[in-house]
Amino acid sequence: MTRYSENGWNMRRKSLTETKQDFRKLPQEFYTRDVLDVAPDLIGKNLIVRMNDNTCRSFLLTEVEAYRGEDDKACHASKGRTERTSVMFGNGGHLYVYLIYGMYWMLNIVTGGKDNPQAVLIRGAQGINGPGKLTRELGIDKSFYGENLVTSNRIWLEDSGQRFNYKTGPRIGIDYAGEYWKSVPWRFYI
Repeated sequence: MTRYSENGWNMRRKSLTETKQDFRKLPQEFYTRDVLDVAPDLIGKNLIVRMNDNTCRSFLLTEVEAYRGEDDKACHASKGRTERTSVMFGNGGHLYVYLIYGMYWMLNIVTGGKDNPQAVLIRGAQGINGPGKLTRELGIDKSFYGENLVTSNRIWLEDSGQRFNYKTGPRIGIDYAGEYWKSVPWRFYI
């Protein structure tokens, strides 16, 4: 059974067993494409998280940013492989989660193939603007680092069946990367 809120954007599910046949989990092939293909395709997808009470919450993704490999000075992988960034060097479909300012967890989806580090930062979902607010609302923390979105039972993405026209713009908060990298229009939003 699926329940929608009054605005139709957020849905709650009683349990995973009730809805197993309903969801359209995205396949591995979705994530192993280039980040500049995956990022805009994430707009309008549903991010599903199983909460501690075993209900699932779903939020329609509305804002993302692409970070493309070792050449992209705003991408964490530009400094090479580290313990923190190692998941970015694997195949797409895993989560890259890290802490900023000692208080906000950032949720990123790794894309592309092995040894081609790319990721999409999830910046917003319907009703929640800001990546730190989103992860707080969904209970995302370090334990989600490396989670496989294809096989996980606690977090995944579904195709909502909706398509949206989106806008592009420069990424936010990356002045340190230099004029070119802070200006590329790799933020996608509705």
